[in-house]
Amino acid sequence: MVRNQSTAEHYRWGEVCDGWRLLDRPDLTVIQERIPAGGGEVRHLHDRARQLFFVLNGHLQIEFDDEVFRLEAGDSIEVPPLRAHRVRNASQGDVLFLVVSAPSTKGDRENLEYAGAACRTPCMVLIQ
Repeated sequence: MVRNQSTAEHYRWGEVCDGWRLLDRPDLTVIQERIPAGGGEVRHLHDRARQLFFVLNGHLQIEFDDEVFRLEAGDSIEVPPLRAHRVRNASQGDVLFLVVSAPSTKGDRENLEYAGAACRTPCMVLIQ
């Protein structure tokens, strides 16, 4: 079956971000995500999942404890299991990217910080 934004399961996260499940299996997931300008997630890690972030459009910033990378369209970066990280959109427009995870991150996420009482979910923070 052909999957795209029109046919894939859609979900909202962090109140303002979008995700589309292009492939959703226990051993492998491929999700297309959109983060608007100024959005991002809190620092977290995965015990088992290895992830690859691939930017389709815009600029994605990924932060590790000691490094910050700015990815542009066509760039990718791997995040191994147990590596604390967070992604942010520090640009003026939306960023669209793929997240490939093996195995799935369902039930495999530990948030290391929280966005605060103003946010309804611990996985979103707006950049000031």
